[in-house]
Amino acid sequence: LRTVVSKAKAAHMTNDAIDRAIKRGLGEQSGASYESITYEAYAPGGVAMLIDVLTDNRNRTASDVRSLFSKWGGAMAEPGSVGWQFSRKGIIQVGKEVSEDDIMVVALDHGAEDIVDEGDSWRVTCESASVFDLKSALEAGGIAVQSATSTMVSSMSVPVTDAAVAKSILRIMDDLEENDDIQDVYSNFDMSDDLLSEAAS
Repeated sequence: LRTVVSKAKAAHMTNDAIDRAIKRGLGEQSGASYESITYEAYAPGGVAMLIDVLTDNRNRTASDVRSLFSKWGGAMAEPGSVGWQFSRKGIIQVGKEVSEDDIMVVALDHGAEDIVDEGDSWRVTCESASVFDLKSALEAGGIAVQSATSTMVSSMSVPVTDAAVAKSILRIMDDLEENDDIQDVYSNFDMSDDLLSEAAS
């Protein structure tokens, strides 16, 4: 819950909106009854996607998601056919003003599994349950943390090099974000920054 609230605040949601969302998720808000569902799907190019949903109408949401994937050349997948490719991990971003060695001194003693150079920042990966302990340890060691979140990480990525496929994937992502029932979308595509820019234009 702490992760969700942190993400909501980072997205500039008001405290009232956050409280309403929590109550809705816990079923405390009067009116509709909400359920949490994870849909599995494939986008063009064999890209796997997990879609986390909070909905008061399972049939409506399933229909919306199915038609969206059909529209852009994807398809819904059988339960379990995509999910096995993802696992929940903690991801912490740290600025490049700190060296990898400085991060390692603290991080490896507090559950870090991997440190990756992402160009303008370091990405530190840990078990999902350890993310806030590791964040606190880094900050106590004088290391500024840019962000800390629990997310689904794919065990394998699918390279995307075709512009049309890239465009369809981004359209799917955009359309999913427009749907109020969709909470999170995870995928395993890997495309260059140049192709990403071209597909987004």
